[in-house]
Amino acid sequence: MIGIFDSGMGGLSVAVKVRETFPSADIVYFGDTKNAPYGERPPHELAELTVKGLRFLTTHGATSIVSACNSVSTTLAVSLVDTFDLPPGSVIEMVGPTVAQFRRFEGEILLVATTATVRSGIYQNAFRMIGKEIDALPVPQLAGAIERGASEDELDGIVRGALAGMPEGKYQAVILGCTHYPFALGSFRKVIGDDVLLVDPAEAVADRVLARFWPREVGEGTFRCFISGESAPFRAKVRLLFPEVQDAVTLVE
Repeated sequence: MIGIFDSGMGGLSVAVKVRETFPSADIVYFGDTKNAPYGERPPHELAELTVKGLRFLTTHGATSIVSACNSVSTTLAVSLVDTFDLPPGSVIEMVGPTVAQFRRFEGEILLVATTATVRSGIYQNAFRMIGKEIDALPVPQLAGAIERGASEDELDGIVRGALAGMPEGKYQAVILGCTHYPFALGSFRKVIGDDVLLVDPAEAVADRVLARFWPREVGEGTFRCFISGESAPFRAKVRLLFPEVQDAVTLVE
C-alpha cells in the first residue's frame, strides 16, 4: 500500500496523479489538517510532525511512502525515515523527481513555494547538482488560504501580490513548489501569462511512483483518506477529485 503524507489537502493534487498513473495501487492518505499549513513552521516542528505522519501511515498499512509536502523534504533528507521499518527505496519526496526533469532545460527558472521550502534551499541546492541556478520566491499565506477554501478572488490577490516584482519575460519556467499551489493554477496563469511553462511537480512524482513501486504495490485500487482535524474544504476537494470513492475521509484524533 502506498502512503501519501501532506500537511493538508495539497497532497491530493499528487494523489490524483498517482491514481491516474497507477490505478491498481492501494492508497492511504494522511492530511495533517489540524496543524496545517506547514509552510511557516520552524524545522524542529516540521521534523516532529513528519515523524507522526509517517508513523500513522505505516501503522495503517503503508509499505511505500510519498511525501507530498515540500516543506518537509529537508526533514526526510536527514534520514528520519530510517526510524521506520521500510524497505530501501520506499520513500519518494517531491524535489528529486521535479529537478530531474529539468536536466536538459534551457532557460531561466523560478520556484514559487512556501517560506519553509524557500528558506531550506533544498530546491536551489538540488538544481546546483545538475549545474543550474534558479531563483526562489516565497508566496506566504497561499497554502493556508487554499486549505481553508478561500475564494478565487482572494487567491488571485495573494498570487498577484507575491509575484508583483517578477521581471516580465525573465523566466521560461515557473515551478509550483508546494502541492497546494496547483489548486490555484488559474491565479498563477493570470499573473505569469501563457508563454511561461508552469510546472506541477505531481506529474513527475507520479511517474517516479510507477517506475519504483510497480509491481510490488499492485493492489485493488482502493483509496482511504484520514485527516487530523475536521475540514469541510478538504472533504469537498476529495469529493471533487475522487467522485468514485464514497465516504473516503475519516477524522482521527
